[in-house]
Amino acid sequence: MKPYKISLSNTEKLSLISNLSTMLSAGIAILPSIEALLEDSKGGSKKILEEARADLLQGKHLNTSFAKFPNVFDKVTVNIIRGAEEAGQLATTLKDLRGEIRKQMEFNDKIRSALTYPVLVLLVMVGILTLILVVAVPKIASVFSRLRVDVPLPTKVMFYISHILLTYTIPVILGIILLCIGVYLLYQKKRRWLLSLFYPLPLLSTLFREIDLTRFSRSMYLLLSSGITITNALELTEDVVQKPEIARSIAFAKETISSGENLSVAFKKYKKIFPGVMVKIIEAGEKTGTLDKSMQDISEYLDYRVTNSLKTLTVVLEPIMLVVVGLLVGGMMLSIIAPIYNLIGQVSPR
Repeated sequence: MKPYKISLSNTEKLSLISNLSTMLSAGIAILPSIEALLEDSKGGSKKILEEARADLLQGKHLNTSFAKFPNVFDKVTVNIIRGAEEAGQLATTLKDLRGEIRKQMEFNDKIRSALTYPVLVLLVMVGILTLILVVAVPKIASVFSRLRVDVPLPTKVMFYISHILLTYTIPVILGIILLCIGVYLLYQKKRRWLLSLFYPLPLLSTLFREIDLTRFSRSMYLLLSSGITITNALELTEDVVQKPEIARSIAFAKETISSGENLSVAFKKYKKIFPGVMVKIIEAGEKTGTLDKSMQDISEYLDYRVTNSLKTLTVVLEPIMLVVVGLLVGGMMLSIIAPIYNLIGQVSPR
């Protein structure tokens, strides 16, 4: 059977997992819990619950149902639930999963908040430039055209762009809309390739690495605590990270563990990727047999690091964006004022 293309928002997904966790924790069996939730469900959540009920009636497990909705439940989540069902700890695992989904939502909100200011400044900049090109430039261009004044190349380019915007307004708007749709679709299908364009940038490279390591450690904690073996957990977390070198280091760690070595030994060979603190915490977890708890501690530590990196990035971007806006607007004003001064010089009495 082909997987369903249904998607849920993070809020809807959290609500579904939270409600199911609450009912199972209250001692209600899985099938009656699903049927009770179905009464008030709608949209994608209803379809997921209906599929779960049908599978449970056929003697299948909940993870089988969730695997049919890859846009909602990734491989890590499905395997976490599978391990919990095999260990008879579904209620506890769903409770942990609910907490981790909430943390992931907060984590994404931090990233979104950090990007809000640059995007807002960019929109304001585009708005100001468009207003100048549509309102001020045409009037100045008509004056220069009547007086047959020779203007410099930057001014000619600005006049030409203004003419295009006013003459072909609808095609320009349609072109911008199609461009935005194209970028969105490209991001959905080629996300890793698009993100790879920003990896070489100094601040962003560190930030991407910390984000990947946070997601990796959080996923490892959930997988290990649900009973998944470390080699299987590492294999699943290869898809969680975005940077190819981090995925390769995780694959190397899986091979190292398969040969009888510890995870900390594998990570020590990638010092540029894995911080020394992370390696030491993993090493301590391996010695005490609490690697899952160590991964949870690492995810919280890296979450704090990402928060600080986002603050630093925002502080650095603020003056850069303001300088760029000033240069663009100032350049446009200079392109307008320079020909006016030339015109004044030509008509002034000698």
